[in-house]
Amino acid sequence: MIIGCEIGFWVLLGLGLATRYLWRMRRLSTALLVAVPLLDVILLAAAVIDIRGGAEANWRHGLAAGYLAYSIVFGHRTLRWADQRFAHRFAGGPPPWRPPPGGMARARYEWMMWLRTVLACAIAGVVLYGLAWLVGDWSRTTALLEFGGVLPRIVVISLLWPLSYTLFPKKVSEEAGVSGEHRVPGAPHSAPETAGSNGSVSSEGRVPGASEVSDPGVAGVSGVPRASGDPSAPEVADSNPASPGEAGVPHASTPETAGSKWIPRF
Repeated sequence: MIIGCEIGFWVLLGLGLATRYLWRMRRLSTALLVAVPLLDVILLAAAVIDIRGGAEANWRHGLAAGYLAYSIVFGHRTLRWADQRFAHRFAGGPPPWRPPPGGMARARYEWMMWLRTVLACAIAGVVLYGLAWLVGDWSRTTALLEFGGVLPRIVVISLLWPLSYTLFPKKVSEEAGVSGEHRVPGAPHSAPETAGSNGSVSSEGRVPGASEVSDPGVAGVSGVPRASGDPSAPEVADSNPASPGEAGVPHASTPETAGSKWIPRF
């Protein structure tokens, strides 16, 4: 029964996402995705019927309570995780969200995940003791109580992750695509002009002064600084073509891409 529900979980999840993004059947996909957590309710109900029918409780019945607790606390996150990756892979959706790579932002994320783990274990413990009370025969529900004794160990072991990221935070040298190299604004340097600067800083690192104005007559360039009244200044070819990620040009990871089938997450 447990194996069947586990297989059914992923089958319903895959069918729900396929009907949403590949076959464009949104109502049917919603019904399939809503049915995913119901499998855990069915599994728990089957465990209750089995124990009350005279069977002796074992770890499988305890695992049914664990599945239900996981669905309550992490079920929505699991659906969203799968939804983002399926939409990105098959429907031109944006790249899936990833947790912070390091620093205190990652530590806060790990603490939130640990608190969710504590909540899931608490729910599982309540369900386990509720099953034992419902059966009313403690001699046949010893395995449920033993399974409940494992839950505090899970809480303690999972505490290692937030503590490690808090006490030994991972240093992030590059964030948001910016390297760790720092320059003083306006300082001379020999590097070529950075793409996307639109001529605001010359290749010598000099900021245009008040006497420099934009010359709209330069071929193929708008807003290229040239000294006022200097006829000897050469005309500059367009050296800063628009990159694919700039405004006005749809990016492959955005929903506005032509032909995109991406649908916002539920």
